Amino acid sequence: MLFSNLPAPLSGALAARGYEAPTPVQAAVLETEAVGRDLIVSARTGSGKTVAFGIAMAAELLGEDERIIPSREPHALVIAPTRELALQVSRELIWLYGPTGARVVTCVGGMDASKERRNLNHGAHIVVGTPGRLRDHLERGALELSALKVAILDEADEMLDMGFREDLEEILDGTPNERRTLLFSATMPKPIVQLAKRYQKNALRISTVEADRGHSDISYQALAVSPSDIEHAVINLLRLHEAETAMLFCATRDNVRHLHATLVERGFAAVALSGEHSQSERNAALQALRDRRARVCVATDVAARGIDLPTLSLVVHVELPRDGETLQHRSGRTGRAGKKGTAVLIVPYQRRRWAESMLRNANIPVEWVPVPTPEDVRAKDHDRLLEQLLAPVETDEDDRALAERLIAEKSPEDIAAALVRSYRAAMPAPEELVAATPEAHRAAQVDRHRPGFDDVVWFRMNLGRRQNADPRWVLPLICRRGNVTKNDVGAIRIGPNETAFQVPRALAAKFIATVAKTATADDDVLIEVSENAPVPARPPAGARQNQRGPARSSGPRRSHDRH
Repeated sequence: MLFSNLPAPLSGALAARGYEAPTPVQAAVLETEAVGRDLIVSARTGSGKTVAFGIAMAAELLGEDERIIPSREPHALVIAPTRELALQVSRELIWLYGPTGARVVTCVGGMDASKERRNLNHGAHIVVGTPGRLRDHLERGALELSALKVAILDEADEMLDMGFREDLEEILDGTPNERRTLLFSATMPKPIVQLAKRYQKNALRISTVEADRGHSDISYQALAVSPSDIEHAVINLLRLHEAETAMLFCATRDNVRHLHATLVERGFAAVALSGEHSQSERNAALQALRDRRARVCVATDVAARGIDLPTLSLVVHVELPRDGETLQHRSGRTGRAGKKGTAVLIVPYQRRRWAESMLRNANIPVEWVPVPTPEDVRAKDHDRLLEQLLAPVETDEDDRALAERLIAEKSPEDIAAALVRSYRAAMPAPEELVAATPEAHRAAQVDRHRPGFDDVVWFRMNLGRRQNADPRWVLPLICRRGNVTKNDVGAIRIGPNETAFQVPRALAAKFIATVAKTATADDDVLIEVSENAPVPARPPAGARQNQRGPARSSGPRRSHDRH
């Protein structure tokens, strides 16, 4: 299927942008059975879904002369979860519908609401906005939806996750019953199904998820690290790849703030995006990335939605996504428009099994790689420097005159060494990480007698050398789960499959009660009283690891903030 069967203004706009053939989701909405019907579409980030719903609504917006049908009230409404995504959608529709004479108005939080009301009052054929701002304009009478022909919900699942259900219902309740409703959602949870039943009629279900799955332009890698070395791993990854633009994903705004400060302190040109930043701050950060003043963006999931950076080639999941769908959305920021990208998951040792299960269930092929060492980074630096210095360059007379003066003062070897030193001095130094070998863990094992530990109770947890247990994160884990300080924990002995540790008998009852309270449904770490001698070997019969889900006891602390 080609775009030639579209109205001439749209096919011309697509050709001017370099589009030759539709993507799977674009082809699906052009099929005969989809024309004029309500649609429920599942498609992944980067699949071309903005153009898909743009061409899907053409029949409702264009007249026989293939120009936009004149109207002061909007005929199409597109609702998106975030400002960035709404602005991106608006830019796409402006160039797509520009040749038709369509007027596109954007209404998003953080922008001048009075200017938006003036734009709406002047007449709009297509309105794109976020739920809260659209509802505000609707209640103030600035947004008139009585003539609406098409309503589009982009990333509907995300909007419901963000608590916009009431806003969406009020907006849709204010539209004509005979309108078309196109619902784009990467997943189909129960709330989405309920929304579809209420606001759609005889909807056609379209899914290109399998066709898009395992994005061929994205290479997935994963590496297991000690929780205390996560930031060091981030630094070494950035230095190893030296990507033109890289995006780092954290779970909360607090963690974004901390990691951003760490990177800036280390000499990286980095910006941050989270819910605490104003629209002007977000725009400034994105502009810094586009004009190369910054090369690293640290962001939360929601803040990064809708961001399109052509030079983005590296995505690092500093904190693991909650599921495979989120992983795909995050990673989809790279590997776009035919360019190659790399997505790297940083996995705390004790969450490796959960990460493997998530990747397997999402059908995402991944390569487990070692954490980049300083030696790896320096070797890559050598290659990059040689490539840079040996590449052909244009020189003028001033350049040659200065070169001759340098050669007269110093030997070629000294000049070359100074160039290498200057190159290295401009780059942040890589970090040393904990060795991931059993011998290193045994060498780090803590087992010494301390005063006050003559009468103790031995406990055990189902993590050992084979799970890469390390005292540097095992001790904080014990303290967190039992609400004790490090001074309340005695000897720690790490065995092949489990770890034994001491707690003073006077604290034992309170400790085990607190451990039970802090256990969660997704906690993979089992802590219990050890009845046997405190020399871990094979786990006792029946003492299998808890299968309830991943441990969340490592890494930065999470809050409920998703912005």
